[in-house]
Amino acid sequence: MDVDKIDPYDDSRVTHEKANVNGQTYHYILGLPGNNNATIKGTIFLIHGWPDLSIGWRYQIPILLEMGFRVVAPDMMGYGGTDAPQVPPAPLSLYGMKRAADDIAELARQLNAPKIVLGGHDWGGAVVWRAAMWHPELITHVFSVCTPFAPVHKQYISTEDMVKGPLPQFGYQLHLASPEVEGKITTKEEIRQFLNGMYGGKGASGELMFDPTKGIIFENLLKVGKSKLLTERELEYYVDQYHRNGLHGTVNWYRTREINWEEDQQLKSSNIDIPTLYVQAEYDHVLLPSMGRGMGKYLSNLTVRSVPATHWALTQKPQAVNIIIKEWIECVVLGGKSKL
Repeated sequence: MDVDKIDPYDDSRVTHEKANVNGQTYHYILGLPGNNNATIKGTIFLIHGWPDLSIGWRYQIPILLEMGFRVVAPDMMGYGGTDAPQVPPAPLSLYGMKRAADDIAELARQLNAPKIVLGGHDWGGAVVWRAAMWHPELITHVFSVCTPFAPVHKQYISTEDMVKGPLPQFGYQLHLASPEVEGKITTKEEIRQFLNGMYGGKGASGELMFDPTKGIIFENLLKVGKSKLLTERELEYYVDQYHRNGLHGTVNWYRTREINWEEDQQLKSSNIDIPTLYVQAEYDHVLLPSMGRGMGKYLSNLTVRSVPATHWALTQKPQAVNIIIKEWIECVVLGGKSKL
């Protein structure tokens, strides 16, 4: 069964907008339910991860509009039509989670949204958990696809120590944080192959371009074929957007671990008491479902559901994801329950 989705270039249900947010230009997708005269039940912000864009939520936006919500999906710092400041001279903190949370809050203010529901995937999932902690006055509900909640740690744990210890599948983060990836993937053809590989494309003999423990396998970059998760039109859109500023801004997110930890120390608690939803992907090889165990210790109104999908659950299993999100919104966001 086909699932409705937003066209990246031209779709009457959404517009592509720009806003100056805390000194940086953001591009965002804006969708209004029905028509301009429809009663808006609320505003939902959708936050993407790496290597994605706001259009990564293309299968979820239509159903949220049908449910009566205004939808705002920004390209995050360094991505697509949003600014991608070069570091240095710009401070690396521009790519930190507190800055992302503050930018969400400012964009909500500009859109006259005193309360919002916040959804995230991948890095976007990490952002929405922290945004709920930084801006509890703004965010009424949070949902995250694939990304489990991580509490504030009093002691700094480097990416290197995580890889040597409990999370060897985070080895790719060390590679992305190095200068190599952004330096070697620069042309449109290289970006095209990179995106095909990241979204599951394989070579004729099954070659993979991405290994969670190692990162990008450059020798397979030109071998991988077309991803099944992106149409040719969608792939062209992604390539154009990523070629705009290259990969520098996007991989800066992997260089902010210590900055994020330092800023976390200002938070008084790891507890989130608003209703939350965690949708785990059963076959995610990086954000393992087991990483979500114990989340209920910090999230008092947590609902957990799962989908038979890899990390790209939003586009691989959109119907299953949408059913979960819709039920949670109907019962919790609109129905007033604390959890399912």
